[in-house]
Amino acid sequence: MSQDLRVGIIGVGAMGADHAERVARRTSGARLVAVSDPDAARATALATALDGVQVIGDPLQLIAEVDAVIIASPGFAHAEQLMACLEHGKPVLCEKPLTMDAESSLRVVEAEHKTGRSLIQVGFMRRFDPEYAALKQLLDSGDLGRTLLLHNVHRNKTAAESFRSEMIVRDSLVHEVDVARWLFDDEIARITVHAPKPTSLVGQGVLDPQLAIFEMAGGAIADVEVFVNFQVGYEVRCEAVAEKGSATIGLGVDVLTRQAGHWGGAVPDDFRVRFGPAYDIEVQRWVNAAASGGIDGPTAWDGYAAAAVCTAGVRSLTEGRPVEVELARRSEVLG
Repeated sequence: MSQDLRVGIIGVGAMGADHAERVARRTSGARLVAVSDPDAARATALATALDGVQVIGDPLQLIAEVDAVIIASPGFAHAEQLMACLEHGKPVLCEKPLTMDAESSLRVVEAEHKTGRSLIQVGFMRRFDPEYAALKQLLDSGDLGRTLLLHNVHRNKTAAESFRSEMIVRDSLVHEVDVARWLFDDEIARITVHAPKPTSLVGQGVLDPQLAIFEMAGGAIADVEVFVNFQVGYEVRCEAVAEKGSATIGLGVDVLTRQAGHWGGAVPDDFRVRFGPAYDIEVQRWVNAAASGGIDGPTAWDGYAAAAVCTAGVRSLTEGRPVEVELARRSEVLG
């Protein structure tokens, strides 16, 4: 392995292209050497803009030729690509979801365990956001007593017409699934997804917004409003309510203005503004760990646990009832 980690990126849509620019220009100890995408023109344009980057049409060939991989392809392609990374022993940062369902995610966890190494890191970047990290530290300190409730808001300005109801669960709500598991340090035992009368600004049959209730195994409760066609901008907030007080993040109070009889601040258009620093920290820490063949962040098990909750969440949305989360015993899977 060369001094700089030779990184390849699979999938260069909005997320993958953002990671490509990040690795090429803002990450130390790494060099972007290859990209792969079904849209060859898009991959070529990006590679040309970043200089010295090769376009490899076959993502499995890319995996074989680089030192470490970032997977930012659609979720349905993740299982095959992750298995190839494991086969070649390549550290991988996989954007959520780990896979499209709990069963295939569990197979990935089991396959990684058989290698005897932790190679898969899942892109739950909120764990790296300074505000979320500070909230986690505060709750873990015990200064506020036991955490009882978690209130979450997750709003996007707009979503593609192809972004259907179940994708709101698997691709948006999944972030709050990981946040709840992480902040409570507990598993989600039951999920209920409610769908009020949808906004008139979405296609026929799309249930947006949604309201999810997580019942934690230890008795705590979290709620999440997900609204992916909010129109205003990208807004993510989290409030933890504990025995001796509460703590809220995501208010944007660092740039609060009072002018001409109004007060307020800007709402960003998308996730890259709100969580840009989190992605930078996440990728840098992943590169540092991958240089030694490991990871430094959410694990394949975290990805599987989130997939299990989202699988139950889609059932809840479809059937209109609470659904128990079916989660394998960690001790039986990982020993």
